[in-house]
Parts: sequence; structure tokens; C-alpha cells
Amino acid sequence: MIFTIAARELRSLFLSPLAWAILAVVQFIIAYLFLSQIDGYLLLQPRLAAIEGAPGVSDVVVAPLLADAGIVLLLITPLITMRLLSEERRNRTLSLLFSAPVSMTEIILGKYLGVLAFFGVMIGLLALMPLSLLAGTALDLGKLAAGLTGLVLLVAAFAAIGLFMSSLTEQPTVAAISTFGLLLLLWIIDWAGASADQTSGLFAYLSLLRHYESLLKGLFNSADVLYYLLISILFLGLSIRRLDADRLQH
Repeated sequence: MIFTIAARELRSLFLSPLAWAILAVVQFIIAYLFLSQIDGYLLLQPRLAAIEGAPGVSDVVVAPLLADAGIVLLLITPLITMRLLSEERRNRTLSLLFSAPVSMTEIILGKYLGVLAFFGVMIGLLALMPLSLLAGTALDLGKLAAGLTGLVLLVAAFAAIGLFMSSLTEQPTVAAISTFGLLLLLWIIDWAGASADQTSGLFAYLSLLRHYESLLKGLFNSADVLYYLLISILFLGLSIRRLDADRLQH
């Protein structure tokens, strides 16, 4: 049933004009940033050629591109996830899910996997851009793989947070705004600890950005992967608890 719900969710996303518009806009923005990074690299290339151990195209083009992609996805994730459960509640169709022979865990995981599949298509199209550089230059595939892994884990955490926020309200707009607020807070939370040594370590660990930056540098650390998995599992668990509480009320 999980995959049935996921397929239904993915199909409903691709039947929505909003999802197609978001997909097109994101690809246009990322393509523009990609071409800008290439243009900057071509301007720097004569100077880099004279420096021993100078950064290559993976450091100058690919890593900044994936960093920008993380910010773009932070902005558009609330628009994708805001309808997942809030619209079901607003349209009074949530009670139909409760009466179906499926558990709350299957409902949440199904919707979550459906959204992840949509983001997978988006990231797959994005990955074609840096891979196209293989036609004309050498590319550090290890750094590219680490960066794309980080982007997938980052989006998985974004989607889990968005799903939970959508479970709290019947207004998609409220879900989108609250999701964006929480994501932005977790993105910049380490800024608050910059002047306090005793708290800076905690804030740095909680920051979505810090763990992503490590992966963009090609440093594949199990602690970073575990962080994103814990964030995703935590908010999925909270979503299940919230939905279970709603079911008991019905």
C-alpha cells in the first residue's frame, strides 16, 4: 500500500500545473546559474593554469552550483509539500484515508515517497548539467557523487519537515509559510551561536547548511548522513503521531 499511495501522490503532482511550473522554473534558474559558473571559470582559467594545485572545475563550477541548488530547493519545497495533508483535511477526504485498510505509517510513508520521487526527477535533471562537463574536461566524480548525495539527503529532510507542517493545519498557505520558516531557521541556526563558544557547537550540529557544506567539499562523513536521516525519521514520526491523533478523534 505504501507504493500505491506513493504512485497516487506522484501522479497527482504531475497532474498539477503548479508542480510543472515549479519544475520548469527550477530548471531554468539552475541552468542560468550553471552557465554563469562556467563563464566565471573560463575567465579564471588562465590564472588557475599558472597555479600549482589550483582548484578544478569541480570546485569552481559544480560545488557552487549544488550549493545554490540547495537554496533554491529550500525555497520551493514548501510549495510542493504544503498540500500533502492540509488539502486532505480541508477537503474532508482525510476521513476516507482513516477508513481505508491502511495504517497511519503507510499513509505518511506513501506520501513521503511520492514527494521524494518528484524531487528525484528534479535532481536527476539537475545532475545532467555538471555531467555534461565530461564532454570537454575532467571532472572529479567523487566530489560530484558526494555533493549529489548531500543534495538528496537535504531534500529528504526538507520533505519530511514539510510533510509534518502540512499535517498540522488545513490551510496549505499556512503550511507553506510555517515550513519555510522552520527550514530557514534550521539553515541559519548556527549564526546565532557564532559569538557564544558554549553554544556554537550545538547550533553548528543542528544546522542543515553545515552538514551540507561538508558533503559539497567531498568529505563523506557518516555523522552528516546520520544527521539528515535522524531529521527525516524524527519529522516522519511526528507526522505519524499527528495523523494517529486525528484518527482517534474521528
